[in-house]
Amino acid sequence: MPPPELEIWGGIECTINRIGNVYADQLEYAGHYERETDLRQIADLGIKTLRYPILWERHQPQNGKAIDWTFAETKLATLQELQIEPIVGLVHHGSGPAFVSFFDGSFEQGLADYARQVAEKLPWVNFYTPVNEPLTTARFCGLYGLWYPHGTDDYNFVRVLISECKATVMAMQAIRQVNPLAQLVFTEDLGKTYSTAMLHYQADFENHRRWISFDLVSGKVNVKHPMWEYLLWAGAQEEDLYFLLTSPCPPDIIGLNYYITSERYLDEALETYPANTHGGNGRHCYADVEAVRVQLDEPTGPYTLIKEVWDRYHSPLAVTEVHLHCTREQQLRWFYGMWKTACQLKEDGVDIRAITAWAMFGSFGWNSLLTKPPGNYESGVFKLTKNKLKPTALAGLIDQLIRKEKIRPSTLNGEGWWQTEERLLYTEWTQPPA
Repeated sequence: MPPPELEIWGGIECTINRIGNVYADQLEYAGHYERETDLRQIADLGIKTLRYPILWERHQPQNGKAIDWTFAETKLATLQELQIEPIVGLVHHGSGPAFVSFFDGSFEQGLADYARQVAEKLPWVNFYTPVNEPLTTARFCGLYGLWYPHGTDDYNFVRVLISECKATVMAMQAIRQVNPLAQLVFTEDLGKTYSTAMLHYQADFENHRRWISFDLVSGKVNVKHPMWEYLLWAGAQEEDLYFLLTSPCPPDIIGLNYYITSERYLDEALETYPANTHGGNGRHCYADVEAVRVQLDEPTGPYTLIKEVWDRYHSPLAVTEVHLHCTREQQLRWFYGMWKTACQLKEDGVDIRAITAWAMFGSFGWNSLLTKPPGNYESGVFKLTKNKLKPTALAGLIDQLIRKEKIRPSTLNGEGWWQTEERLLYTEWTQPPA
């Protein structure tokens, strides 16, 4: 029996993240809560699977208060009517409502309790993403200090990471008590780090770390795992590690989110790079830049990275976010390039199910990493114009691909900037005069 054809899924940028005591809600900025036509416009493109949020922070902001399910039930009923399969997200780059914490078990238990209620209200939903990108969120919340609880060290990073992974497992356990057929779509940024010879040790550490959330929820992190000693040193509770080891919840589908910034390059030659790229690890100072901006003599890019995931896990895959903030032509080339990459991977024997048109309504504030809400707006498959969704050229391309229509080459002529010499910023970069 031949494998299923590659699909195009849809996805909505729906982050609710916390800065101090302020919650920033992407769907509020996008006006989705008020418009009734959004889902039908998505359906008109032919999309049959949609990453859709029923976020904890939005539905249960206060502890002990009855949840108003009107929005969730109405929107999910519309998806049923439109014959669109939802992949329900429960936490998207968030830290949960204000009454829970990553550090005392309340985040994990709270999300499990909320997940059970969602499953009871929507017992027909079969696909869930309890926590989107746990590793990325833990870095932003616990290591870089950008989002609540604004940690900036290994301890905070590891405690947030373990809490989110444990919450994912507990949420799926609760959901499966209601719907034993429910499947976990586990999403994470598809990153990789490259470096100079001197910094290979740091790149090696980060490249072990890039697998850690997958391995934790899959019950693969034991005393022989390369991250075991680091996790304990940084403050992970041994009982939490053993819970994850003995309660494996491997993803039914591994969701990979790939961006132009996902691959990084580390270089100790600070004078070659601008000051805003400088950082370090306490042992060496170095610049951390997008790998696409330097000339590397090793394979990079989504084909290479997705194939590495397949070789490591041999689980069904999907690219669950495909988005580029750029010109109309570059957006088209980026999406079509990912489509062709996924088709090639499928031809080469990789079980890749879909690529996902992300940010259907566009997104807000990613230019400042969501630290200054609402931030700048960037369009996606649709563009917000006077609080209405206007299809972009990308919507037209997606419609053509789904309907298997002949693609007009004129819309895709030329290479993307990431494929040309103009991508190189730092090979001849010089420090500006004081």
